[in-house]
Amino acid sequence: MSDTVSGLLTIAVLVAALAIVHVPLGNWMAKVFTDERHWRGERLVYRLVRVDPTSEQRWTTYAVAVVAFSVVGVVLLFLVLVLQSVLPLARGAAMNVDTAVNTAVSFVTNTNWQSYAGEAGTSPFVQTVGLTVQNFVSPAVGLAVAVALVRGLVRSSGAALGNFWVDLVRGLFRVIVPIALVGAVVLLLGGVIQNLTEPTTVTTLSGGHQVIQGGLVASQEAIKELGTNGGGYFNANSAHPFENPNAFTNLVEIFLLLVIPFSLPRTYGVMVGDRRQGWTVLGFMATLWVLMLSVVTWSEVHAASGPLAGMEGKELRFGVWPSALFATSTTATSTGAVNSMHESFSALGGGGALFNMMLGELSPGGVGTGLYSALLVAVLTVFLAGLMVGRTPELVGKQIGRREITLTALAVLVMPTLVLAFTGIGMVAPLVSSQMLATGPHGLTEVMYAYTSAANNNGSAFAGFSADTPYTNLTLALCMFLGRFAPIVLVLALAGSLVAQRRRPITAGTLPTHTPTFIGLFVGVAVIVGGLTFFPALALGPLAEALS
Repeated sequence: MSDTVSGLLTIAVLVAALAIVHVPLGNWMAKVFTDERHWRGERLVYRLVRVDPTSEQRWTTYAVAVVAFSVVGVVLLFLVLVLQSVLPLARGAAMNVDTAVNTAVSFVTNTNWQSYAGEAGTSPFVQTVGLTVQNFVSPAVGLAVAVALVRGLVRSSGAALGNFWVDLVRGLFRVIVPIALVGAVVLLLGGVIQNLTEPTTVTTLSGGHQVIQGGLVASQEAIKELGTNGGGYFNANSAHPFENPNAFTNLVEIFLLLVIPFSLPRTYGVMVGDRRQGWTVLGFMATLWVLMLSVVTWSEVHAASGPLAGMEGKELRFGVWPSALFATSTTATSTGAVNSMHESFSALGGGGALFNMMLGELSPGGVGTGLYSALLVAVLTVFLAGLMVGRTPELVGKQIGRREITLTALAVLVMPTLVLAFTGIGMVAPLVSSQMLATGPHGLTEVMYAYTSAANNNGSAFAGFSADTPYTNLTLALCMFLGRFAPIVLVLALAGSLVAQRRRPITAGTLPTHTPTFIGLFVGVAVIVGGLTFFPALALGPLAEALS
């Protein structure tokens, strides 16, 4: 079987699997967040943390709960990281203070950027008790925020958006944990390791020595992908045979990182009472994903046909097509896991992965973050469409006025501001430029990729950029924190503004937001906003390199 046929079959199987689970999983998540009953285990958690599950919160209280919960998570994880040498199963692992700050912020913000080698920088205890716990909690936070925004569109003339603690617990117990459990078993059956054996030194064929690490990998690998986290147990991430041993596990991991984000549009359609709205968002996400997959795959296949076959940096067990599929999916979500080194991609292939993140990672985006990012673009789209056709801009019966468009614009501008500002500083700051492996356009791409990955809470990297210095650790941590929580606060403020409105009935004068025409405009707005913002920087980086 040729590589092309094999690659197309892999994509077809993936799309079919996502299509099969889209409706039932989307319906289930809608039921989870509209159910008036509380499970017995959930009620126990509420009693332990002294939360009244029947009370609801205004957007300000909801936002304070989200940020406070996350800040406490950063502090606790930081303490675990700096004290790991005195904790069980230390195995000599240690971490500098600035690296620990970066890592704590990274995992709490669902970024999972790693300035350290996974198997050497953290002990099995920290990997499991510290990092894996945040791998579960951080996507649940994003899911809760997305649901709060949808409630803002659904409810009329009120102030309450739900209860963050209830949404957090339900997202964990009813959605994330069960799927992660099944995913871990499947990966374990596929050959991913799950043990606590001591490191073993073996002799290589060339006569050298190599230390083989074990660990509780399958359980972390499943939630790493499902929660669109991305932090690898090993430094090679999903190119490591213990994390991703074969083509079957590779496909399973790609499925896991896409399944919740691609199912959430169905949840949105069900909750707003118009499933066509869900199909619109799904069409928007799928169109962008297919377009970027086509660009990256074509670029890598073309590079692989050259004199050197373009295979440097790719895991030979997978090849070009699965590498391009993984790279597109991991940067279209906020996952950041890699099964090949994006530094070694062709200029257009690496630039495609970079542009995926610059779009705001909404094709389909992270768990929760993808949906609310797509809805921000939908607000922009109906506002622009209303201006063009002379109609009052509305989204599912809620008017988009000055306050709503201001909050949306601010939320959309957070990421580009962080990326362009810190990339510009980095290109003239010796503390950053000295960490670049390359010079010229590729060097710019290395730095820009790092800050784009941080500000978008992705976590993947151009491996040539050595970022483990106090300056880069702290500035990347700042980008991760602001890139996560500034948009969240603005999204919740938007939800608070929308929920206070009366939901208007659909009339003949209402702009339809469920047609193919609107989907085309939806995609166009996303691409144009990203293109106008980042085209000058891309022209100096990957585009200049591709044309050289």
